[in-house]
Amino acid sequence: MRINAAMSGLLVVDVQERLAPAIHEGERVIENAGWLIKVAREVDVPVRLTEQYPQGLGATVSQVRAQVLDDEVLEKVHFSCMESDNIRRQLARIGRRQIIMAGTEAHVCVLQSALALVEEGYEVFVVADAVSSRKPRDAELALERMRDAGVRVVTREMVAFEWLHRADTDLFRRVQQRFIR
Repeated sequence: MRINAAMSGLLVVDVQERLAPAIHEGERVIENAGWLIKVAREVDVPVRLTEQYPQGLGATVSQVRAQVLDDEVLEKVHFSCMESDNIRRQLARIGRRQIIMAGTEAHVCVLQSALALVEEGYEVFVVADAVSSRKPRDAELALERMRDAGVRVVTREMVAFEWLHRADTDLFRRVQQRFIR
């Protein structure tokens, strides 16, 4: 199954100030989540960002938060974003059946959200180089479990190149120059 920009939404899960320093390779997650948002903007893929109990874990890290609008940030208290009626409605409203996921923690909020999205009939793609957990083994097992549940495990470049679809366009050249090294 291919990723299609016209059918995709990007969901960045809980990349938050007080949690990020504890995440294994947290800077990689922050950088790659931000990169995915930038590419999504270029190819008209809607972006939503969740924050798990921001009163406790803080707001989204500034490098990521600066790239989204206030109405694209969705608060939650459940580990699965699909337990929030507001988030469920927001995702339904964007009308995209493919959800590309990045964020933390892979074995908690990303996992539970991905499993729930699959149960709801979404095609879910988790970006392996844009997710992590405090412990590497937790992230590794989460990716395995998600894969077993039907989630496609991909990389950020897989997502970008499938969104772009072809190389002979001005859009491809612009994205390649700005984001693909």
